[in-house]
Amino acid sequence: MKLQLALDELSLEDALALMHSVSEHIDIVEIGTPFVIGRGMEAVRAFATAFPDKEVLADEKIMDGGYLETRMGIEAGASYVTALAVADNATLEQCLRAGREFGGQIVADLICVDDIASKVEELEDLGVDIVAVHTGVDRQMRGGTPLSDLRQVNAVRRNALVAVAGGIDSTSIDEYVQENPDIVIVGSGITKAEDPAREARLIKMAMLRASIPVGVPSASNQVEKD
Repeated sequence: MKLQLALDELSLEDALALMHSVSEHIDIVEIGTPFVIGRGMEAVRAFATAFPDKEVLADEKIMDGGYLETRMGIEAGASYVTALAVADNATLEQCLRAGREFGGQIVADLICVDDIASKVEELEDLGVDIVAVHTGVDRQMRGGTPLSDLRQVNAVRRNALVAVAGGIDSTSIDEYVQENPDIVIVGSGITKAEDPAREARLIKMAMLRASIPVGVPSASNQVEKD
């Protein structure tokens, strides 16, 4: 189970500084959509250069121009590029073609998908690497969470990995790790925390505990629960 940090609203300089403070707990650093819009591939290159031991995701949310836009992200240093699951299959196929050619993985973002079960089956038939359950910020403001959608995806998925995003933090992480996603995505839960490093550590500890088989002592049990 990997922890992905979504960076959206910070300046490039502040985002790099924050990532340095939490990097020991982070597996994937996401250049969020507002970041991509504001700074483009410069931001992807900056994080790929500054954190060569981390994977970088370019949250492009591709809807058209699949081959070119995927290639741009991967050539800038991204290991993952996102496309919208509601995009035309022709676009998703071009994303996947570029991913194979340039060595990156395609994440299909399920935001605004109504029939999740059918869409996941369709995406897996196309060969998408990861499906991302995503409750957007605007829907979160109305009380929405991605938990029920995550359960729907887990009920039908066959081969694709599963990521989950949408208002997750240290107070809710246990609900999500029980569903065993492959990637947990946290944005403001860390970036807007009073102590981002502490918040990232608590989230990662919960993930690690969930990954340890029953009966095996956990090293995190030695860490103070604060």
